[in-house]
Amino acid sequence: MRQGKGKPIVRPFCQSARVSCRSYSIPLQRIITDFGADVPFGRIPQKLKEHYGITVPVSSAQKITQDHAAQVLREHQTQSEIPTQNGVDQLIVEMDGSMIPIVETQSLSTKTQKIDRRKTRTLSWREARLCLAREKGSSQPSFGATLGSVDAAGEQLADSAIRAGVGTETSVHGVGDGAPWIANQVNRIFASQATYLIDFYHLCDYLAAASAKCAPQTPQSWFKQQKQRLKRNQVSTVLRTLKPHLEAENLPDERAPVRACYRYLINRPGQFNYQDAIADDLPIGSGEIESAHRYVIQERLKLSGCWWKLENAMTMLALRVLRANGNWDSYWQKIQVAIASGGGLRPISSAGARSAIA
Repeated sequence: MRQGKGKPIVRPFCQSARVSCRSYSIPLQRIITDFGADVPFGRIPQKLKEHYGITVPVSSAQKITQDHAAQVLREHQTQSEIPTQNGVDQLIVEMDGSMIPIVETQSLSTKTQKIDRRKTRTLSWREARLCLAREKGSSQPSFGATLGSVDAAGEQLADSAIRAGVGTETSVHGVGDGAPWIANQVNRIFASQATYLIDFYHLCDYLAAASAKCAPQTPQSWFKQQKQRLKRNQVSTVLRTLKPHLEAENLPDERAPVRACYRYLINRPGQFNYQDAIADDLPIGSGEIESAHRYVIQERLKLSGCWWKLENAMTMLALRVLRANGNWDSYWQKIQVAIASGGGLRPISSAGARSAIA
């Protein structure tokens, strides 16, 4: 209803539904972001049309998803100081890396000519480091992730452990592959509270490769025997078994599986205590974090033909972790509360909207 010449127009429905011109309601933004967190942006309009009968441009769907993802990243407060209370008795932590495709472009232009950025793009791969922490016996881990440095990954590990209940009296069981950065970060964050175990099945790959040279007639029997020895912490016995079969130093690594296995064991002292882990019902493999890479990161960020700007990959990674940690509902509830109380959060405006729902 118009209040008179020169005065603002009052639209009661827009006020009650909190929808302004050329914007999307929060419920619709939630639906769009829900789809955008799981499927390529180009498929969002099709899903909206199929399930809700709403027509939304791809550009708007992409903008809404990325804006909320960026907001999730901005709002996340990383904790790094282990609480002074005792905490849970036993915590399991794991870390691993996964490569994400990244594209960079340069905007080169002059007063008379603008150069197509597609001709200046550079493709590369960036490691996304994922970590998890969970109390022994729990089926719900707390995740953290970063595209930053190994120290940034360590801070995410500390944050995940704090949310999982770590304290000054908590025993931390770390497990991962042989990448030195993983063991270093577990030791840096938890110090004497933590033990670190090399993924048993990763080590078995080295043993399997060496078995053909150490026991060409009975490789399977030899392989099984070494696995049993390792589970009884008889690492020195395995080393003595390998030593007579070491290849010449001038032989390339790819043709020296026994030497590779021997060196792998020698270079990681104290990281093969499988006997105690098995006795305490703790994992000896890092399959949990490897599986998490698939459903937290790769299902959305590692699609065929998909390349990400670094800043967009970082925000989408934060959005995926939010969902994996079970904080999806609380994020949207916080937005609704902020809007109802007149806070700073507002529906994200996006040109091209054809429909909105309250």
